[in-house]
Amino acid sequence: MMSEKVIVIGGGPAGMMAAGVAAQHGFDVTLLERNSKLGKKLYLTGKGRCNVTNIADPQEMIESRIIANPLFMYSALYAFDSAQLISFLNEYGTKTTVERGGRVFPASEKASDITRALERFLAAAGVRIWLDAQVSEIVVREGNIAGVVVNGKEIAASRVIIATGGLSYPMTGSTGDGYRFAKSAGHAVTKLHPALCSLHVKEKFVGELEGLSLRNVAIEVRANGKVINKDFGEMLFTDKGVSGPLILTAQRYLVGRFAESPTLSIDLKPALDELTLEQRIIRDFEKASNKLFKNSLDELLPRKLIPVIIRLSGISPEKPANAITKGERKNLVRLIKNFIFEVTGSGGFDEAVITGGGVDVAQINPSTMQSRLVKGLYFAGEVLDVDALTGGYNLQIAFSTGYLAGQQLE
Repeated sequence: MMSEKVIVIGGGPAGMMAAGVAAQHGFDVTLLERNSKLGKKLYLTGKGRCNVTNIADPQEMIESRIIANPLFMYSALYAFDSAQLISFLNEYGTKTTVERGGRVFPASEKASDITRALERFLAAAGVRIWLDAQVSEIVVREGNIAGVVVNGKEIAASRVIIATGGLSYPMTGSTGDGYRFAKSAGHAVTKLHPALCSLHVKEKFVGELEGLSLRNVAIEVRANGKVINKDFGEMLFTDKGVSGPLILTAQRYLVGRFAESPTLSIDLKPALDELTLEQRIIRDFEKASNKLFKNSLDELLPRKLIPVIIRLSGISPEKPANAITKGERKNLVRLIKNFIFEVTGSGGFDEAVITGGGVDVAQINPSTMQSRLVKGLYFAGEVLDVDALTGGYNLQIAFSTGYLAGQQLE
């Protein structure tokens, strides 16, 4: 087996894991990375902190966290789950910590520590690393993989693992090469779209709220009049719409549905029902009885939000707080509990956390990650048509598929 050459294209989490595991199994492995360093996209994840996985068990991930083709992930997740990934990181010098929602981060809060652990793994396994390696094509002869063309030169290999990532964050080198390689080998690639990114809204006033972050709010997303997502947590406003953890998840449910007039409703005070909120506002108005309406909401809402809410309420900002009518007060309550936006679209690949769509998994053996069309060709990570919600699940998919591809080389 030592003479059998394996080439892994892509030095992200899936590629590094696949390369190291394959080398541990006795293969002669070369890892090709088009950038001048490994793990470039990892440095951007979790705002530089790297939400590397989630402690949810494989069944939970399959049943409620993976959106596209969850059953395809059964073998990979059970071969290498989050507990094994955490143990692996510890073994190679990176301690982890668990935060809200089961999200796992390096204890140092530095994404670079995840990459360093993987680099130590590669070194220990004896993987050859070739940086600034531009792969232009894969070589297939008579239904078998034969090698790749890198920097203009053909390199022979009996097995090739494509772990090139998707189209998200193209400045990291994710330019869709893996899809081109797959198509050249006869594979179908499903429709590609940005996933886990911001939402754009119709309301122009959203620009006034840019930079405002909201915690402990509830959202409800509707399309064609039906609720398709409800959630609670954090979000923020952008110049064109909304973003943040709540919104990234909501966007994934809206992919392909932007023509259905979707709406986003934000409950700014989910801990209070309408009656309790109204009583709270009555007390605030009593305290501010000598103030104008525009100066009476400071204790209830973030300062940046107040002018917008006042304008949408239809109540004159110059009206004395003690002169506001019951009807006006009830309208204000409904507005705070149901702050509605019309969703018009989402951000692009330049900001998307991941790429939705990818190499059609019907043409991939889920037990090995090997192509059903070309012997010796394997796929791992974001290049596959598998994606999940935010929370560390997508990186777990990358590590699990990379592990299985490296382990099951035939």
